[in-house]
Amino acid sequence: MNCDRTILNKWEVVNLFDIDLNSLTQIVDVRVLQEVQDKFATATGLGVVIADKEGNSLTKPSCFSNLCQLIRAASRGHLHCQFSDAVLGAKGHETHEPMMAPCHAGLYDLAAPIVVHEVFLGSVLCGQVLMNEPDDLWKRNLAAYLHDLNVDVDDDMLTDLVRQITVTTPERFRASADLLQIMAQYIVSIGVASLDQKLLHEKHLSLMQEEAARMQLERDLKSMELKALQSQVNPHFLFNTLNTIVRLAMLEGAEQTMKVSYALSHLLRYILRRIDQPVTLEDEVAHINEYLVIQEFRYGERLKSSINISEGARHFRLPLMTLQPIVENALIHGLESKVEGGTVKITAQEIDQGYQIVIEDDGVGMSPERLKEITELPAKRTGNSHTTGIGLGNVVARLQQFFDGNFSYEVSSRLGLGTKVILNFYL
Repeated sequence: MNCDRTILNKWEVVNLFDIDLNSLTQIVDVRVLQEVQDKFATATGLGVVIADKEGNSLTKPSCFSNLCQLIRAASRGHLHCQFSDAVLGAKGHETHEPMMAPCHAGLYDLAAPIVVHEVFLGSVLCGQVLMNEPDDLWKRNLAAYLHDLNVDVDDDMLTDLVRQITVTTPERFRASADLLQIMAQYIVSIGVASLDQKLLHEKHLSLMQEEAARMQLERDLKSMELKALQSQVNPHFLFNTLNTIVRLAMLEGAEQTMKVSYALSHLLRYILRRIDQPVTLEDEVAHINEYLVIQEFRYGERLKSSINISEGARHFRLPLMTLQPIVENALIHGLESKVEGGTVKITAQEIDQGYQIVIEDDGVGMSPERLKEITELPAKRTGNSHTTGIGLGNVVARLQQFFDGNFSYEVSSRLGLGTKVILNFYL
């Protein structure tokens, strides 16, 4: 597989202690990983396998296409797959990012490298899909490749093999890969915890579990954007897997991991609601509380929050995911670079013929030039970047459309003093 494009974030499980690792099976319970792999494959329809750094399969392939099974059944085809899996996983490790690329048979695969203590131990590979409908040239090339492997297929059989290949979009493929990454990282974290439990005191084990969970969530939450989450195919799979993680955390006495897993489950369940259905401000604030539980695990004592919603404003209805982008901006751009941290405050109350919501922080603030750029940006462009201006632009655009113009906003900020965003709704 030649790696022509990178996606996702780096896979890495960080352990606090020095453990001599040379095999993925030292830290991963293959039976548990096989179960998660099978559920993921069933939910998404993607072929999935776990391989070591040499490309040798550690799990039984799940949901492999008939075409890939035929190729792997041929001796040279199996060697090609093993070599390609090893190369794609190693390339991901070299670039510090999982890779997406067409394989030697012309199908798109993903390889997410598993790195522990900066040691590359193997990869999670999934895919066997096409990004476009196969044309005649692609079919002729496939037929020639199968002939070269001494795999005999007639025209009708080739047509059936090609028809069974999934044709998807990069966005949907990326969303499924994001979910696989999150689930596998939890399993690997639990595997590391089980290994250390044999070597370390219970107190040290608890500290390691909490640190591993914090660092994992810090990497993963930023990639879980609304569109990616809503394009995943089976939310029941996600919630069932999270429940498994909670039970395992309970058995190992990892209370903080259990708390964060509960919060993440509630957060995802909320985000997976229908985007066109409004929610109450009370529901939106409950979602923000779950989000802050996870972020407080990341920031520790550096993050404080205050939420004050008047009784009359609780049942005010607004679009899903209105507040989180603004709160996230306050944390990332306001408090993250402030050594001592700070406070995010959310207030909501009734005003004349409407409601007002205020999100403010006492972070680093913005210069007048940057503030002008932010407030003018919604009129110029929108997008899904993580930058403050574009994030606010998306929120403003959604609110203007939802309230048919009966909405205004104001952003004020001073360097060193913080930023305030005021949302006014006129009903």
